[in-house]
Amino acid sequence: MRKIKILVVDDEIKLLQTLTEFLTLQGFSVVQAQTGNEALDLFTQNKKEIELILLDLMLPDMSGYSVIREIRRFSDVPVIILSAKSEISDQISGFEKGADDYITKPFSLGLVKLHIEAVLKRTGKMKRVLEYGRLRIEKDRQVVYRGEEVLEMTRREYELLLYFMEHAETTLSRDAILNAVWEYDYVGDVRTVDTLVKQIRKKIGKSCNYIHTVYGVGYLFEDKEDEK
Repeated sequence: MRKIKILVVDDEIKLLQTLTEFLTLQGFSVVQAQTGNEALDLFTQNKKEIELILLDLMLPDMSGYSVIREIRRFSDVPVIILSAKSEISDQISGFEKGADDYITKPFSLGLVKLHIEAVLKRTGKMKRVLEYGRLRIEKDRQVVYRGEEVLEMTRREYELLLYFMEHAETTLSRDAILNAVWEYDYVGDVRTVDTLVKQIRKKIGKSCNYIHTVYGVGYLFEDKEDEK
């Protein structure tokens, strides 16, 4: 499945890395820039692939507004501003200068995800129906189907199954699953993942035997029948 590519621009290295790791776990492809000039160079080189930009305003070489102005000369790619400037006037200025959304620092990673999904949905860039084998997820309604049958799922079951389907045919560690589905705010035993997987397996049934245990590592979501 093609991954949506996001350009993250921030000169705070720790924050840049945290955002990159989180978005990667959420199924996005991420490229990084720490300066305005680097961001412009990267976007120019990858403008056909980059579908959204997370942009800090306070960059070492130029204002984030200058970056937006240059990009808007040749692209309408969605831009979400990340800024410690929280005044209403600052947010209005951001929208007036070409931003599509504005997130004030400090922020939670879960909030960033929601903003990204809202902007991608609004601009028609996010696929809203996900299919794998006999399973189908309608993201807007958060409904899971097996064939034409609706499967009742708890919120965590739904989120984990969605994560598996978005990362099909990729081996996922239990720690990675916890970080992605619980969004870094869970403190507990990784066996929680095993319990949830057991519940999901029971609900999707033997006809959808897609969740495979990778001993000592985690899980692999794959249709083994495709290999025959």
